[in-house]
Amino acid sequence: MKRINEYKKLFNVEGPIELGTLKKTYRNLVKEWHPDKFQDEAKKEEAEGKSQKIIDGYHFLISIAPETKESSLEEYTAIINEGKIDDYRHKGLLMEVTFNNGVTYEYFGVNAKLFHKFNNSDKQIRFGKRNIFNSFTYRKSKTAAPQLA
Repeated sequence: MKRINEYKKLFNVEGPIELGTLKKTYRNLVKEWHPDKFQDEAKKEEAEGKSQKIIDGYHFLISIAPETKESSLEEYTAIINEGKIDDYRHKGLLMEVTFNNGVTYEYFGVNAKLFHKFNNSDKQIRFGKRNIFNSFTYRKSKTAAPQLA
């Protein structure tokens, strides 16, 4: 949640994320903080760090935007309904779940108590569907590279 709020603040986003507005703000921020604009080495280094944060924030906010989630809802629904869980981990309020097709999703705001219930459940996929997968802000974070034969 901290990461979401930090990036929303950077892009001055209040409420739901709108891709058009986000893109416009992103372009303006990239112009403002482009390292080539600065002659002073210290300012140039600061701009490089800031521009990297802007790029990371943009891609992150796009991944959790309602339009993005809506466009991939069919795929996500199939994964959580038909897939199996290969691996999972929890740190702070972030839970990562890797499904058997190699796709990893991050779920934001999952507290330790809920994670422990998930971890101790004899049917984790069912527990996840009922309590986590559709209840928390999520994003697709990784897709495994295809295995070569």
